[in-house]
Amino acid sequence: MDSNEVNKLLAGLLGTVFVVFSVGLVSDALFASPAPEKPGFEIVAAEPAEGGAAAPAVESKPIADLLQTANAEAGAAVFKKCQACHSGEKGGPNKVGPDLWDLVDRPVAEHEGFAYSAGMKEFSKGGTEKWTYDNINHFITSPKKFVKGTAMGFAGLPKDEDRANVIAYLRTLSDNPKPLPTPGAAADASAPAKPADGAAPAKPADGAAAPAKPAAPAAPAPAPAPAQ
Repeated sequence: MDSNEVNKLLAGLLGTVFVVFSVGLVSDALFASPAPEKPGFEIVAAEPAEGGAAAPAVESKPIADLLQTANAEAGAAVFKKCQACHSGEKGGPNKVGPDLWDLVDRPVAEHEGFAYSAGMKEFSKGGTEKWTYDNINHFITSPKKFVKGTAMGFAGLPKDEDRANVIAYLRTLSDNPKPLPTPGAAADASAPAKPADGAAPAKPADGAAAPAKPAAPAAPAPAPAPAQ
């Protein structure tokens, strides 16, 4: 290979390097994205401080009050969501969950032939805990929050009306439906009794001793007579 061919190869290599370097400079100039001198706005997601107070929970109405206007027929439609896991007829079979015939006031975790979870057995307190209207209401609101360790996978019924209707329907699944709870009974029992408007204060019973009157002040002793 003579010197002319070597020179040509070197010239071609240098030319290629020059072209690549030039293309890189032009690309950097065209597609550069410098940071703005003044940012437009910053989005900051507010997160609760660790250990801070939780947001207050929305208080639902007592089930005793809700049941006064509940509709059992509407509850039967809601109960269709439960029929994949529960039967509701007398002597019905246990499915994924136990049969719910005569559920109200039934001891918790005591239905024959069903294998309850450890969490439900602990909640039952040895069979002393019952499925009262309140317990049913709290449980179907959020099963896993109310009974820790329950195997029930249902998320719950967040609407007061739906829970009241389905509980009213469950009440009818019995030969002897349990009486409805008295609305406001629990709150009234703890409140002190107030006299009716315009009523006079209570008088002491007949024969009760009247309050003792204060004794009259004793008269001052007479001054001694002067000696003669």
